[in-house]
Parts: sequence; C-alpha cells; structure tokens
Amino acid sequence: MTLIERAGLAILHRLDPEIAHGLSLRALNSGVVPLPGEVTSPRLACTLAGMRLANPVGLAAGFDKNATALGPLSRAGFGFMEVGAATPLPQPGNPKPRLFRLTEDRAAINRFGFNNDGMEAIATRLAKRPRTLPIGLNLGANKTSTDRAADFANVLATCGPHVDFATVNVSSPNTEKLRDLQGAAALTALLARVMEVREALVTPIPVFLKIAPDLTLDEIAEIGGIAVAAELAGIIATNTTLSRDGLKNASRSEMGGLSGAPLFEKSTRVLAHLSLATKGQIPLIGVGGIGSAEQAYAKIRAGASAVQLYTAMVYEGIGIAGRIAEGLDALLARDGFETVAAACGSGRADWL
Repeated sequence: MTLIERAGLAILHRLDPEIAHGLSLRALNSGVVPLPGEVTSPRLACTLAGMRLANPVGLAAGFDKNATALGPLSRAGFGFMEVGAATPLPQPGNPKPRLFRLTEDRAAINRFGFNNDGMEAIATRLAKRPRTLPIGLNLGANKTSTDRAADFANVLATCGPHVDFATVNVSSPNTEKLRDLQGAAALTALLARVMEVREALVTPIPVFLKIAPDLTLDEIAEIGGIAVAAELAGIIATNTTLSRDGLKNASRSEMGGLSGAPLFEKSTRVLAHLSLATKGQIPLIGVGGIGSAEQAYAKIRAGASAVQLYTAMVYEGIGIAGRIAEGLDALLARDGFETVAAACGSGRADWL
C-alpha cells in the first residue's frame, strides 16, 4: 500500500462509512488517487465468456452503483468491472445508517436496498464509458415493483447496448423477497424472460447469474442446472451473507448483508460445490472475502475462471487490485501453471 493510500484510508475511516464511500468516488474522479493502469502478463491474460481480460481480477458490483467513476476505475488495475445494481426507476434505498464498517473483522454490513439513479441515467453514463476493459452491469428490481422479472428485462433492454455483460442479481438480502427468485420455477421463468431480451439486442451480451452463499447443497446443484439449461454465460458466487458467525465488532447485529473476510470460506465452499455440480459447463466467478493474491488463487483453484472484490478496498485501498493481480501471476508461475484456465478447479477437492 502506498503512503498516499494509507493516509487516505486513515482519514476515510474517521468518517461515516457511506460518506467515506462517496468521498472515495469523488477522489477517484478528481485525479488525486495514483492508479497503476493495466496490469497484465501472458500468464494473467485470459478470457471470460468470450471477453478478453488483461487479468482475472474484477471489481464487484456495489462500489460504483451509478457508473460515475468509470474512467478512473478502468485504470485501477482491474481486468474487468461491474457497476450497479440498476433498477428501472430511481430509488433512494433504505433509511440511513445502512452501511457499517466492522474493522476488527475486516468486513462490512450493508442494507442499501438498491439505491441508484435509475436505468436511464446510468445508461447515459455507460454510453460514454471507456473501452479499455470489459464493463458489466448488475441488474436489479425496484422495491415497489409488481413484476420483478419485467424490471430485470427492462434494465437489460435499456442498458444492454452499452455494456459487455449483465448480471441478474436475485441474491441481495436487502430487497424483500428478492431471494425468493432463486427458487426453481421463479428463476427459470425470470431467466427465460431476460434471455429473450438478450437475444433481441443488436449485439447479444453474456448474461451472468449472481447467487447467495446461504444455499443448501441441493439448492446449489439445482441453480447450477437451471443456469446451464438457460444457456447463461456464467454464475457469480457469491453475494453477501446473512450469517454472523464469529464476528467481533459491535455492529455485528445490524441487519443486512455481510461482506469481507468472514465470507471467504463460506463463499468458496459454495463455489467449489457449484463447480462440481456444473462440471465445467459454465464459467464461474468467485467473489466473497478476497483480500490477498493467495485468496484469489484459492478461488481459482476452487473452480473460478475469474474473481471479483470490493470490501477489501475499504481496508487496503484501490491499489489492491493491481497487487493481487501481480501476486496471482507469481503464484501461478510458482506452481507451474502457464494460464489461469490451467489452474481453474485444480484445488476444488480441498473445499468439498
């Protein structure tokens, strides 16, 4: 971590977490934050659902909800990035406070509730996006919607022409009954509707599904089968958890989704079981608790073709993406893997 990053984080951690989040986006846009640019090597360069990545380390949805910092984030060392979630209509989200920093646990709890500027405003920004790396959008549904499947489809129809991939997010715990859409019948119908819109785009894009970590083994296998049958481009495993096991911070009882270090083992086990269930028929993206190159490598060896992170930036700064990519390159070389794909799933048995 650079001295500038260390000083910036020290200041931000004295502020309310949501205010600090907003200031970090403003700092990125101001140009005062040092950014490494593209981080790549012959070993790191890879493909994900047909998209060429400089490296397999991505930015997870939620950091840039409204696609307001696309330029600087595209120079922050990520191989790909995901913004949003976007809903058809703008919505303020849940009442504040709704973001809690659990410093002792290297974690965060949020109950934002899909606060965003709405698909029209986000589409306008995405239309002006940089083209130096794949950028995707997390699709969401309005809290007051009477047809959430239609919401996902409408956001894709509006924003799809401006992104490289889209993610169906049925796994946020902060919109009432949203996770019910992970049930077999509801999920099958939802994905059919989304894929119909995808096929109607001038350039059809990969569609991913983001799942929760709080699933049984039977549910994981069922969702994997549905995703393969729907011809999705991949599955993102996982979103935040409702579990609070082993937390130390006084905010541990706050309602919302837990992200960060405590999620690592739980999400990686889901990833490994999903890899086993899908038998390599569909790429997986590992997310949840990644804070080091070793953890990114563990996700890949558990079955991920690529990874995403977010909460670790709260504690390690924006430069963590480049540092993890460089460390991952060294770990692959150490173990004799010439590509990311060669390492994918090589350690899956350790997590089953």
